[in-house]
Amino acid sequence: MAGIDYEQEMVGIIDVPERDRLDEAALTAWLRDHVEGFAGPVALAKFKGGQSNPTYRIDTPGRSYVLRRQPFGKLLPSAHAVDREYRVMTALGRTGFPVPRMFGLCEDATVIGSKFFVMELVDGRSLWNGAMPRASADERRALYHAMIDTLADLHLTDADPIGLADYGRSEDYCARQIARWSTQYRLSETETLPEMDRLIEWLPQTVPPQHASGIVHGDYRLDNLLFAPDAPRVAAVLDWELSTLGDPVADFAYLMLNWVNPPDGRAGIGGLDHAALGIPTMEEAVDRYVARTGYPVPPMDWYFAYNLFRLAGIMQGIKKRVIDGTASSAHARQMSERVGPLVHTAYLFARRAGLP
Repeated sequence: MAGIDYEQEMVGIIDVPERDRLDEAALTAWLRDHVEGFAGPVALAKFKGGQSNPTYRIDTPGRSYVLRRQPFGKLLPSAHAVDREYRVMTALGRTGFPVPRMFGLCEDATVIGSKFFVMELVDGRSLWNGAMPRASADERRALYHAMIDTLADLHLTDADPIGLADYGRSEDYCARQIARWSTQYRLSETETLPEMDRLIEWLPQTVPPQHASGIVHGDYRLDNLLFAPDAPRVAAVLDWELSTLGDPVADFAYLMLNWVNPPDGRAGIGGLDHAALGIPTMEEAVDRYVARTGYPVPPMDWYFAYNLFRLAGIMQGIKKRVIDGTASSAHARQMSERVGPLVHTAYLFARRAGLP
């Protein structure tokens, strides 16, 4: 996997594969009735990236849109909640936080076979490689600062005034996430992994105190951001499927995993010469986040174990969809092969955090 150029492979669009085709007549009729200013005809393409919810580009003579739908096939309970994505981005958009403008949500599965929403196509740069090989050291540093600051600003956003007071239970976030992903993992389990069994047992017994609550993204990483074309600024935060109310420090620690993950062409920058590249060290990144939010420095080993456990649960769902033939991305099989290594690395961090 180290030889893959993810920005080449995952950025951009492709023709819609036969199995992912939508009923264009039904979709056009819905857009005409629900999206202000819409005028057809439509031309559809599919974005290369995304392992979970299939995402399409809709071009019309007047403007372009993005459609995000639930995947084809049988869904796990509470997974692929595009309606929640639509709700949180709509609410955050009113605050000026960088999200795409929302145009409409369809909860009638008879239109194209599932729930979906339509949003604006944001003009921005999609970066996958955490080393940012085409950037200067100064630009890398500014881009990383923008990424950290934007997440801090999300965590400081008050959910109540923007209508998200009931977007989730803000307390006991990690305990609830562990329970959720343990259940999702068991529902899609394809083999026995003793280290995963041990994590499912140990993690709920050792959750650190939650010092604050707020809106958490749940999957905040480099390739879920679009950067402004001409400035080191986050133009849009995408892929809010795992968002809820919860522990901001856990959300931040998920981003910090990139500082220990190996550089395989994606967001991992572990082992690189950060100073030479202009990338903030982990200590500098933590200090910047803590200074902006006032939150405590997290016990990283536990949060790394927890977040890698979460990732393993997510990847196990992808693995099950690969086996069932319903995975939406051509790279889903490669992603699914990460389950075992993720579990093992989570287990090693858990040992460092005190797992006997």
